[in-house]
Amino acid sequence: MADNTPIETPRESVSAQVHNDLRLKYDSTRRRLATLVEDNRQLRADLDTAARNNRRMVDILNLTRDEITTLKDSIADNAQPPFSFGTVLEVHPGREHNPDLELPAAARPSADILYSGRKMRTHISPLLNPKAVTPGSEVLLDEGLSIVAVLGASPTGETGRVKELLDQQRLVVVGRSDDEHVVKRAAALQDQRIRIGDAVLVDYRSGYATQVLDISDVQDVMLEEVPDATFDDIGGLGKQIEQIRDSVELPFLHPELYYEHNLEPPKGILLYGPPGTGKTLIAKAVAQSLAERADGVDHSYFLNIKGPELLNKYVGETERHIRTIFSRARDMASDGYPVVIFFDEMESLFRTRGSGTSSDVETTIVPQLLAEIDGVEALQNVIVIGASNREDMIDPAILRPGRLDVKIRVDRPDATGAEEIFGIYLTKDIPIHPEETVTHGSVSGALEHMIEESVEALYARNAANAFVEVTYHDGTTEVLYFADFVSGATIANIVDRAKRLAIKDHLEALDTDRHAGKGLKTRHLLQAVREEKAQQLDLPDTSAPQQWLRLAGHRGGQAIALRVLQDGATP
Repeated sequence: MADNTPIETPRESVSAQVHNDLRLKYDSTRRRLATLVEDNRQLRADLDTAARNNRRMVDILNLTRDEITTLKDSIADNAQPPFSFGTVLEVHPGREHNPDLELPAAARPSADILYSGRKMRTHISPLLNPKAVTPGSEVLLDEGLSIVAVLGASPTGETGRVKELLDQQRLVVVGRSDDEHVVKRAAALQDQRIRIGDAVLVDYRSGYATQVLDISDVQDVMLEEVPDATFDDIGGLGKQIEQIRDSVELPFLHPELYYEHNLEPPKGILLYGPPGTGKTLIAKAVAQSLAERADGVDHSYFLNIKGPELLNKYVGETERHIRTIFSRARDMASDGYPVVIFFDEMESLFRTRGSGTSSDVETTIVPQLLAEIDGVEALQNVIVIGASNREDMIDPAILRPGRLDVKIRVDRPDATGAEEIFGIYLTKDIPIHPEETVTHGSVSGALEHMIEESVEALYARNAANAFVEVTYHDGTTEVLYFADFVSGATIANIVDRAKRLAIKDHLEALDTDRHAGKGLKTRHLLQAVREEKAQQLDLPDTSAPQQWLRLAGHRGGQAIALRVLQDGATP
């Protein structure tokens, strides 16, 4: 049988062997390539990890370096001696030195300081601006006691009151226990206006006033203001206004005529009379009038002294307040402004000395006022005005000629004066009821009728207006009517009461859907007069008739009894 198996030739055998070898190499190369790829991936991963570790290491090294630096700085700071505090007394800028008198170091920028209770001159660090070092400021000193930092003035310390201004640099300050000190202005106060009586912060060790303090003291008893009241706001006092203008305005507006006639202007004026008659309003109008009528003056001062609050339980404080008030007035007047010093309720402060009716504090404050009023003689543009309901209780030395030498009684208004006062409060800008306008032809006619009716109701001397019956020491009796006690304040209160009645009627008409007009009626004023009289019946003091009549401004004999009347009979 024949064999069909192919017979391999030597060439084919060699090719197969080569092919197998190449295939094995290929497979080996692929395996090696896969291994290299894996190794490369692993190397990349290791490299990223190493990079992250390296960054963390850099951060740790930087942090460690910063901590080392901080520790070094802390160690250096701990080894640094502490800074000392000093107060600058005077600054010396740099200059050329005189070789015959000083070393070059003495001519460098330096400052006199107060350090540990002793005065010394030290250098200013060249790293600082010498102009930043100012007298009165606190500074830091290094180990060599050179100035290395400027802190400014201390915000705390002791207070004092300015008693006198010696010059542009020095002040006389009153401290504790009334000790007087001469101090300098700190740099912050060089251009600031300081007035007598101002409170200042003082470093008594260095001798510098460093700050003006806004502390209420004399300001509590003295109101500086520009009055807005005028003589046009005052009714029924034409004679008194003329007197006060002659006494105050003429010397101020025409000083050359007074000088030519060798005539001294009055130093002070006393306005006296019953309460509510316009004494305070007149004093305010004086200051306003002086500012309006004087050439080149557009401002005035009205120092309203609150009398009872001026009193102080500490010895000498009230007198100091009086000195401060007049010093403040002199300061204002020196600028060319008219100044009015107004003492209201003057009898509460300046009672007759030795009268025994008080704690006798007037034995010291009355002489103080007399000294200040006499001191006003050499001043210009200052006038003292006092107001009182009991002028008989004021010390006679104050009222003598040469002090409060002009005395003007401000009495209660008569019927004509009452019409003027009503005319000030009842003007055309007030709503008038249409019925009144129709009845009297115009708003002016209605107002005129209202005023006439109101004055008639107030000043009629009939049984309905009988107020009190006075029995005098000689046994005689006298009936006083409501008209004897009417004042400008009473009239103002009546008008205000009538306005409230008119508003109430208008609101009631709106609630009841009645179409009544809005405004003031005559009956509102008459009802207000009746209500005012009814309230006044509770005021008379029957236990002290003479004192009550004197305070009310009634002039007459010695009263021993007082009986209140109502509609002509005992209520």
